[in-house]
Amino acid sequence: MGWAIALHGGAGDISLSLPAERRLPREAALHHCLQLGVAALKAQKHPLDVVELVVRELENHPNFNAGKGSVLTSRGTVEMEACIMDGNSKKCGAVSGLTTVVNAISLARLVMDNTPHIYLGFDGAEAFAREQGVETVDSSHFITPENIERLKQAKEADRVQMDYTQPIQKDEKSESPTGNGDSQIGTVGCVAVDKNGNLATATSTGGFVNKMVGRIGDTPIIGAGTYANNLCAVSATGKGETIIRGTVARDVAALMEYKGLSLKEAAAYVVECNPRGDVGLVAVSAKGEVTMPFNTTGMFRACATEDGYSEVGIWPSVQD
Repeated sequence: MGWAIALHGGAGDISLSLPAERRLPREAALHHCLQLGVAALKAQKHPLDVVELVVRELENHPNFNAGKGSVLTSRGTVEMEACIMDGNSKKCGAVSGLTTVVNAISLARLVMDNTPHIYLGFDGAEAFAREQGVETVDSSHFITPENIERLKQAKEADRVQMDYTQPIQKDEKSESPTGNGDSQIGTVGCVAVDKNGNLATATSTGGFVNKMVGRIGDTPIIGAGTYANNLCAVSATGKGETIIRGTVARDVAALMEYKGLSLKEAAAYVVECNPRGDVGLVAVSAKGEVTMPFNTTGMFRACATEDGYSEVGIWPSVQD
């Protein structure tokens, strides 16, 4: 048994031709956040604090679909959501419909710690944020030129787009800021276990491009995009509706609990059972195991374990 950590920056149709100027900042962010999490675990921080710390850092990175980089609704607004959960106690907190909160994951933590509830949304969540004195900004802070352009393209194609979906061009020969994945951005999440087997998970997202106002995805739903118990911690990413229908995160834990499967067996089975191109996840077990399966083209991901293993990747690796 030892500590382990894994994090993701979203899964989807990540083009192998993703330009270096778009790929390298994300890879650097994953490296940075992994090092941050590892240092916190080595300093014996509780996994709950570790996953919050890492996800806050990812939320502050404009190239991921959470916090500063959140994609836009059909009205050109942001509606951010997040969830955090402690494995041993199963305490959890979730928020949806945030428009001004800088770090949604920390508000989810406050819902868990400072209320008798699990889930707050929209005006109630915003009011709670003001009561708690968390950092808020004008909603324009979260709206980037890249995401304005991506919303425009999604509207022209008359569809919603999950993480890293290739924009449809009216003229395939034309070039645009998003033509080669310029704003192909993804949900973020982190799972961690300490040397004592304490587990925690956290996930944060801006949702789908061009989603209906008021749409809620899998991220803040316990057992769908986010789940932890005394056996494992899971953070999922991909197509929210599929992940909700498949109770993806809980199914990994259930297969371990009821069928005695290993973490890798359970996670691989759950991902394989869902429609191809829809699901990815990162997970750790109480034994210090780690796995990061996905059935999409790629998933921005990173992990490290106490025994010295580490990985930062996008597309399938040889051992996958």
